[in-house]
Amino acid sequence: MRQWVDSKKTPVTLLATGIALALQAAAFPVLAQQATGTDDQAAELDTVRVVGYRASVEKALDIKRGEAGVVDAIVAEDIGKFPDLNLAESLQRIPGVVIARDAGEGRQITVRGLGPDFTRVRINGMEALTTVGGSDQSGGANRGRGFDFNVFASDLFSQLIVRKTASADVEEGSLGATVDLRTARPFDYDGLTVVASGQASYSDMAAKADPRVAGLIANTWADGRFGALLSVAYSERQTLEEGSGTGRWANGPSNGGFNGCPTATNPINTSPFPDACRSDVYHPRFPRYTLMEHDQKRTGVTASLQFKPTDRLEFALDGLYSQIDAVRDEKYIEAISFSRSRAGKPQTIVRDGVVDDRGALIYGQFDNVDIRSESRHDEWNTVFTQLTLDGKFAVTDDFTLSGRIGTSKSEHENPIQTTIIMDKLDVDGYSYDYRGNPYRPVLSYGIDPLDPAGWTLAEIRLRPQYVENKFDNAQIDFNWNISPGFRLKGGVQAKDYTFSTRELRRKSEGAVPAFADGSQIVPSDLTSTGTLSGIGGSPGRWVIPSYARIADYFDIYSGQGTFALTERAVNTRSVEEQDRGIYLQGEFSTDLGNIPFSGNFGVRYVRTKQSSTGIATASGTPVTSTVSREYSDTLPSMNLVAEIAPDFLIRFGAARVMSRPGLGSLTPGVTVNVSGGARTVSGGNPTLEPVRADTADLGFEWYFDEGAMLGLGLFYKDLKTTIQPFREVRSYASSGLPASLLEGTGATVNDDFVFSVPLNTPGGPLKGFEANYVQPFTFLPGVWRNFGVQLNYTYVDTDIQYVTASGATSLRERLLGSSKRSWNATLFYEGESFSGRVSATNRDDYLILVPGQEAGFTEDVHGQNGTTTIDASLRYRISDQIELSLEGINLTNEPSETWIGAASRLPLDYSQTGRQYLLGLRYKF
Repeated sequence: MRQWVDSKKTPVTLLATGIALALQAAAFPVLAQQATGTDDQAAELDTVRVVGYRASVEKALDIKRGEAGVVDAIVAEDIGKFPDLNLAESLQRIPGVVIARDAGEGRQITVRGLGPDFTRVRINGMEALTTVGGSDQSGGANRGRGFDFNVFASDLFSQLIVRKTASADVEEGSLGATVDLRTARPFDYDGLTVVASGQASYSDMAAKADPRVAGLIANTWADGRFGALLSVAYSERQTLEEGSGTGRWANGPSNGGFNGCPTATNPINTSPFPDACRSDVYHPRFPRYTLMEHDQKRTGVTASLQFKPTDRLEFALDGLYSQIDAVRDEKYIEAISFSRSRAGKPQTIVRDGVVDDRGALIYGQFDNVDIRSESRHDEWNTVFTQLTLDGKFAVTDDFTLSGRIGTSKSEHENPIQTTIIMDKLDVDGYSYDYRGNPYRPVLSYGIDPLDPAGWTLAEIRLRPQYVENKFDNAQIDFNWNISPGFRLKGGVQAKDYTFSTRELRRKSEGAVPAFADGSQIVPSDLTSTGTLSGIGGSPGRWVIPSYARIADYFDIYSGQGTFALTERAVNTRSVEEQDRGIYLQGEFSTDLGNIPFSGNFGVRYVRTKQSSTGIATASGTPVTSTVSREYSDTLPSMNLVAEIAPDFLIRFGAARVMSRPGLGSLTPGVTVNVSGGARTVSGGNPTLEPVRADTADLGFEWYFDEGAMLGLGLFYKDLKTTIQPFREVRSYASSGLPASLLEGTGATVNDDFVFSVPLNTPGGPLKGFEANYVQPFTFLPGVWRNFGVQLNYTYVDTDIQYVTASGATSLRERLLGSSKRSWNATLFYEGESFSGRVSATNRDDYLILVPGQEAGFTEDVHGQNGTTTIDASLRYRISDQIELSLEGINLTNEPSETWIGAASRLPLDYSQTGRQYLLGLRYKF
C-alpha cells in the first residue's frame, strides 16, 4: 500500500483565500500605477518604480549608501520580476557571497568565507529556517542551521538585503551575514495592480520542458488606508544529474586486506599483485557511475494586509506559504567488495594493477568481486509557512513604538526513501581504469552489465524520515528622537526555536522474501535499465532492479510482516532553544568640521537556554538522554560613516558577534547508518560552545556618478573558536557501542565505520577584502550609453587550528567552505525596447573536510574544485504591458568535482546537470 502526504490547511492558506476573494471583486484591467513607496527605514525603500536591470542596480546602491553598516542589496527589476530564478543565485552577485548547488540549483550561501550555519535569514523581519532533502552525495536532508534557499521561487520577493556588519538592533546569531528577504506589500503600489508571467524551461541534459508561472494582484481602498495583496508562483523542474564516485580511497590493509595479503596469522604476501597490499597504496572503495533523475514542483503564495487607521497608527499582516515536492530516482552499478570486511575485500584477488607516483592504484584487474546494482527512489516535500503581525504607533512626533509577533514552521517529510539492491557475487574479470580522465573512469564488470539474468535480491531498505524546525518570535521596540542629531532605540525580543528529526526502518533490511519460484533470483521482468545520456560512461548502460515493479510485487508499503516499520531510536532526536534578548542603541548625525559624520553604537544582551534529547549509551545499553544548558552573551557594536568629500564615504564597524552551534550537532546521542558501502556513526556534542568572534570592517565608497560606485572593503574576524566535524575510520567494535545498533543493517562489528563527532577547535583569524565597481556607460555616445558593468572581487584568508578526536592539535588550514578568491562580472544593456545581460561567477577551490578520515589521509584534506558559471538573459519589450524573455543558465555546463588529498587530488565525486533555457512572456495590466 502506497504512502502519501496529506495536504494541510494553514493560517497562511486561509489568509490568502480571504485576500483573493477581496481582490477578485476589484480585478478589472487598468494600467499599473507607479509605486508610491513608503517612509519606512532605508531598507524599505520603494522598489516598484524600478524598470529594467539598470534601475534595479541603482536602487540597490541607494540602499547601500543610506545604511550605517556594510550592506549590499538586490532589488526586483519590476513588479514580481527578480533578476534570477533562484534566490541563492541572485545572492551570488553580491561581493563576498558564493553558493553551493544541489542538482544544479543554488541551495545555500557562504558569506566572506563563513558557511551556511553562520548566516542567519529573516523573512519580513522575522528569523526563519527552511530545510530540504538531498542525495547522499549532496549531504542528504538538512539538519543544521543553514538556510535552504531553493524552497522559494524568487518571484515571491521584491528585495534582498545582506547585512555584513552587526548592530545592536539586529538580533544575534550571525558571523557571516544577516540576510533579509522582503515580500511585497499593498502600500508599495498605488491602486489596482495586476501582473502575470509565464515561462517554458528546457533542460538540455534531461531533454525535458517544464512550466513556470507567477502572478501578483494588489489594491488599496479608503484613500490608501487599507490594502491587500496576493502573489502566487508555481514552477516545475526536471533535471538529470550524472557523474561518478569512488566512495573515498582506502589503503591495502583496510577492511581486512585483499586475498593473499599478509595477516597476523599469515605474514607471507601471496597476492598476484603484492603492491596492492601496501599501507601506502590506495584504491577506490566502490567505484561507480551515478545517475540521478530529479523531478520537482514548487508552489509559493504570499498574502499581505495593511491597515492605517490614522496617520500615527499602522498594522501589517503578512503570510508566506511555500511547498516544494520532489521525486528523485538514483541508479548505480558498483563493485561493493572493496569496502566490506567480511564477504568482500578479503576474498577479492588483485590480478594486476598500476600504482602511480601518488600511491594510487589507478588501474586494477580483480577476481572474486561482488557487483552490486542499486535503485533508490525518494519522494519528499518541504512545507514552509509563516505568519507575521507588525504594528507601529507614533505616540508623538518624536517617539514611536513598534512590535512584531509571528510564527514560522518548516516541515520536511521524506515518507518514501526506498533502496532496492541486487548483487552478483564472486565475479571474475572485473577491472577499473582511472588512467585517463580521473572523473570518468572506464569500468569493466566481468559480466554483461545489461544481462538481467542471475542477479540475487540482497536488500530492500525503507527509511522514511522527517525534520521539523519551528520559530516563535515576539519583540517590542521604541524609537526616540531625542534631538535633531541623536536618536535612541531599544527593545526586547523573545524567540523560541525547536528542532526535531526522526526516522523509521525495517527490523532487518537484508531479510528479503522469495519470488514465486522460491528463490531470491530477480526475475528478468522485474528489472529495468539505467542509461547515461549527458556524459560518456564506459559502460553507459546497465541493468537495475525495477523499483516500481518490485515494490508492487512484494507490496513493500503494506507496513505488515517483514515490511513493518519501527522508529529507529538512534536516528530520532530533538533540541529546544529559548533565546531572550534586550538591546539599546544610539544613532547620531553631526558634522566634524565640514565633514558629515553619522553612525550608531549600542549593546545587545542575550541569554540562551538549550535542551537536547537523543539516544546515548550507558554500559553498552541505548538510553534516552536529555542535556540542558544555559549561557549568555553581551554583544557591543559600532558603525561609523564619514563623508570626507561629496559622494566619498569612509565606513568603520566593530562588533562582538556569536553564532550558535547547529542544532543537529547538539544531540547527546549517535546515529548509525549503513548505505551500500558507506558505513557511518555520527555523534552529537551537547556541550558545544557557540562560535564567538570580534570583528572589524573598514570601507571606502565613491559614488562618482548616478548609479555608479567604486568601493573597497576590508574585514577582519578573530574567531575565538570554530566547530569542526571530526571524522576518523575505525572498526565498529573499537567504539564500545552495542552491537544491537547494527541489527538489520547487514553490517558487522568488524566492519570499518566512519565515526564523526563535532568538536570546538581553537579557531583563528579570518581576514580579507572586497572590491566593487559599478558603472553605467552613460558617458558614451549612441547605443553604447545603454551598456554597463558590475564587477566585484573578494579575497578571504583564514587560518584555523583543527584538532583530533582526543582534542590534540592537528592541521592548520583554511576554514571549511571558504574559497580564497571569488569574483563576479556582469555586462548589461538597457535600451528602450531591448535589454540583456551576461554574468560570470567564479569561486576558488575550497575544503569540505579537515582532517581526512581514511588511514593515510588523516593528516590531509578533502576539497572541491572551483567553478565558473555563466548565465545570460535577453528581454524585448513589445509594449508597456508585454515583454518577451530568453534566459540561459549554466551555459558552460560547469561540473561539480570533489577530491581527496591536497597534493594527490584523488577523485571523490563528480556530477554535471547540463544547461537550462527559459522562454517567457510577461504581461502587466
